[in-house]
Amino acid sequence: MKKYLPKLVQNDSWLEPYSGVISDRMIVADRKEQELTNGIPLIDFATGYLYFGLHKTDGGWVIREWAPNATHIYLVGTFNNWNEEARYSFKYIDNGVWELLLDEQDMSHGDLYALHVHWAVNFGKRIPAWAKRVVQDSETHMFNAQVWYPENPYQWKNPEFRREDEPPLIYEGHIGMAGEEERVHTYNEFREIMLPRIKENGYNTIQLMAIPEHPYYGSFGYHVSSFFAPSSRFGTPDELKQLIDEAHGMGISIIMDLVHSHAVKNEVEGLGNYDGTRFQFFHDGAKGEHPAWDSYCFNYGKNEVLHFLLSNIKYWLDEFKFDGYRFDGVTSMLYFNHGLEIAFTSYDDYFNANVDHEATTYFKLANKLMKEFNPHSLSIAEDMSGMPGLSAPVEDGGLGFDFRMAMGMPDFWIKTIKEKSDDEWDVGDIFYQLTSKRLEEKVVSYAESHDQALVGDKTIIFRLIDKEMYFSMRKDQPNLIVDRGIALHKMIRLATAGAAGGAYLNFMGNEFGHPEWIDFPREGNNWSYSHARRIWSIAENQELKYHWLYDFDKEMIRLINQNKLLTVSSVDLVLDNKPDKIMAFHRGLFLFVFNFNPTQSFTDYGIPLGAGKYKIELNTDNGRFGGHDLVDEDISYYTMPSGGITSQHYLNLYLPARTAMVLKKIDFPKVK
Repeated sequence: MKKYLPKLVQNDSWLEPYSGVISDRMIVADRKEQELTNGIPLIDFATGYLYFGLHKTDGGWVIREWAPNATHIYLVGTFNNWNEEARYSFKYIDNGVWELLLDEQDMSHGDLYALHVHWAVNFGKRIPAWAKRVVQDSETHMFNAQVWYPENPYQWKNPEFRREDEPPLIYEGHIGMAGEEERVHTYNEFREIMLPRIKENGYNTIQLMAIPEHPYYGSFGYHVSSFFAPSSRFGTPDELKQLIDEAHGMGISIIMDLVHSHAVKNEVEGLGNYDGTRFQFFHDGAKGEHPAWDSYCFNYGKNEVLHFLLSNIKYWLDEFKFDGYRFDGVTSMLYFNHGLEIAFTSYDDYFNANVDHEATTYFKLANKLMKEFNPHSLSIAEDMSGMPGLSAPVEDGGLGFDFRMAMGMPDFWIKTIKEKSDDEWDVGDIFYQLTSKRLEEKVVSYAESHDQALVGDKTIIFRLIDKEMYFSMRKDQPNLIVDRGIALHKMIRLATAGAAGGAYLNFMGNEFGHPEWIDFPREGNNWSYSHARRIWSIAENQELKYHWLYDFDKEMIRLINQNKLLTVSSVDLVLDNKPDKIMAFHRGLFLFVFNFNPTQSFTDYGIPLGAGKYKIELNTDNGRFGGHDLVDEDISYYTMPSGGITSQHYLNLYLPARTAMVLKKIDFPKVK
């Protein structure tokens, strides 16, 4: 009898020794789904947010929480002076679930509340795990849940919006630092100021960071405390809904940076020791603590935890109409050692005892749930391990993500800039790194994200220009270091976006070479906001060189968008002349040509092609982008045969040093 092979294995014969593991994890995920749902659809199972937490009923209020180790639970708040009262005492139902029914007059919109959870030997104040609104007191800095049932709730204007099945051009943004002032900015300001800017810049998807509530602003949103509450430091839930709604009205999708890889250790405003035990939501002991992040790790084998996390996924898609997620910390979840100190050079690394199959089951269920709820939803994995099948369909033996973050690309650019002189740049290696991915997967390509801009690291522009950024960014200040930096910044971005494996990402401000780094207010910088903002005015100042990069990014994204370049899956190498440092590749009708040579320009440089006529569509040397206008963009370029008419044709181009261009093939002459 012929052995069954999942499609993932059929497409890659090197996976055949691991076909049993791949088949087993498919079976395990199916069994877990059956155990959880008992046959009902997954989208009907993941509805905990409609049952747990605080809800308004026809006759009053109901609040439910899961706290299996609790002995008593009291609701306290502004309505009872934060005192434990008998009529605010929860009743135990079953399976660790507690419930409290209240009359309408017992609570009002805007009231603050919390739980007093008692267990055998102690008690503690807790923010309800399913709270949908959490606020921080400006004086005491303490967090409390808040009743959020406004008299006039937000009414959606674009409720039927569905993300187009087009390659995502992602603008990664953070609400709080999106403005110029030294403070926390708001949902409304992002909606009013940033949405038109992003639309004008041509991006079709926004990835919002730090949306679920987190007690420490400087965590960048990665130490989540309240998984169902949008951060109140940016505004109200309705203001977030309006932001998403208006983005949808512009045709822009919004995805969320989702953190299910770990949780903050805080006990009052987090899930740590929620019912008096560490192991309610998390693994107990060392397995439940992340050694690098000072946080707790979820127990993905526990049904109640899966219900909590899967309900959280559906909640943001349903209640706020997010269009998908970028799952943070996927590598950390997939491996028991969190992927630390592993090179991932062998297939054995992906299918050995270090792999957490409870996590692979969670990902299969999460991605299946997303597609059941919204077939157009977008699912991206932040994974540096490159696990085979990560971005393959669940039914093929994969984990179901649409895309994987190409995390090796920014590392490659940084390593190249840091460790190699310009004479050592290898165009063959550059092309390999740009296109290195598995055949069945799509990746989000990027030169740098927020990770490369954080304090302690450097952005690409800062690595290229460094201190000269402070002295020589006016147009009347000539500087060879700045010239080099601007030229390479454009080339690096064009190469990354032009060869992108299905999607492209940029962190806000990096498109114009935002100076310096990101540093949130903390004790070490005297709680300063000076580096937790984006200075948009320098990108628009025609006297500064930043606008050259800003304008180039707009044109690059416009070219990719209008011509649907990333829908062309094949990126074909045409030339990689290492001594000359010339690289050329084709993508559909478009030819990308790069001269990474730091000093030598080339006249009539021959690019071997089939017969054709080409027109320049984008040129980094254009004066509008800080170039020298050495290339004639107004003429058409024809390939010429090297000998007879049937011999190899060459496109002869003038290639100035440190420049790149994109040409489009505009007709197909017939060879007689």
